[in-house]
Amino acid sequence: MQLGRDFVRALAQITKERGLSQEVIASSLTAALISAYKKHQGGNQDVEVHIDTENGDISICEVKHIVADVVSPDTEISLADAQAMGFVDVAEGDFIRIEKNPENFGRIAAQTARQVIMQRLKDAERQIIFEEFSDRVGDLVTGVVFKSENDQVLIRLNDRTEAILPREERIVNEKYIPGERLKFYLLDVRQTTRGPRIVVSRTHPGLLRKLLELEVPEIQEGVIEIKNIVREAGARAKVAVQTLDMNVDPVGACVGNGGARIKSVSKELCGEKVDVIIWSSDPLQYIRNSLSPAKIVKIEPVLEQEKAVTVFSRPDQLSLAIGKAGQNVRLAARLTGWKIDINALEPERMPTLHDIFQDIIDDSGAE
Repeated sequence: MQLGRDFVRALAQITKERGLSQEVIASSLTAALISAYKKHQGGNQDVEVHIDTENGDISICEVKHIVADVVSPDTEISLADAQAMGFVDVAEGDFIRIEKNPENFGRIAAQTARQVIMQRLKDAERQIIFEEFSDRVGDLVTGVVFKSENDQVLIRLNDRTEAILPREERIVNEKYIPGERLKFYLLDVRQTTRGPRIVVSRTHPGLLRKLLELEVPEIQEGVIEIKNIVREAGARAKVAVQTLDMNVDPVGACVGNGGARIKSVSKELCGEKVDVIIWSSDPLQYIRNSLSPAKIVKIEPVLEQEKAVTVFSRPDQLSLAIGKAGQNVRLAARLTGWKIDINALEPERMPTLHDIFQDIIDDSGAE
């Protein structure tokens, strides 16, 4: 039985262009032909298939055990029947191989070969995609939205690779318009029975980190270190930075001239407001910085609670410290890991100009 010259040519071309070895294809084809032969014959034969990849020849043998009493005709044969088939130098207990060439099986073999090769090509392509992206988890990737229907948003990363943008990884109210090019955080790559499943994110803090690295050379060069990032994606984020170089203003470097750098990052994130603050090893100072741009008057640790503070601000700074719907204090708490309770400092406790002048007058009178 022959698969023909087309099979040999296709096998050589696949081996050369796709990097698939002939042995891998031949072993898959052997397994598929054994299965196809059993299905074609309708039994439970012990089958051997040999493929010559040089000329496309296929030989199929049924292996039978010579026994005194045949119980399973698919795998057993009597000595008399074996000798009648030309196996004269055999005895009970031996195995013989009977070559088979069933009618119409050549067409089935050719179809099977085609299916196996196509499946192997698919498997190889999936493996290439998996290997290409599995080492890039945590990277910034650029993709084009090519499907945005109902609950499904799919991103095309290149000609043969698609990624999923799950609902929980999307920025609330951001529109995903087919054809639009966006940047994403590569969240996860895993093998499934249907090929690699690639998941990207627009909400992960890592996306903001990567965008800052792109815009701020001092971060790329390691002069400025990002200590922590928290986001309410699409609305607001806080980034804590530090530098060991006294000549570098880490906040100014991140914001850029006229805010150019941070505006570029914000634009990529659907207008997300990004607060850059200085990280401090002093937790109270870190908390004070984290509530920026609000001015804080005083911070008192809550002795009865671990990692909890009460923050006092001037009444005119209170809403700024809390933020819209509590957003500023909520992000500050997540950034620092401390529970923050904000209160307005009572007006009577705050020194006024009148108080200051009165103190001077009192002091002068005392002298």
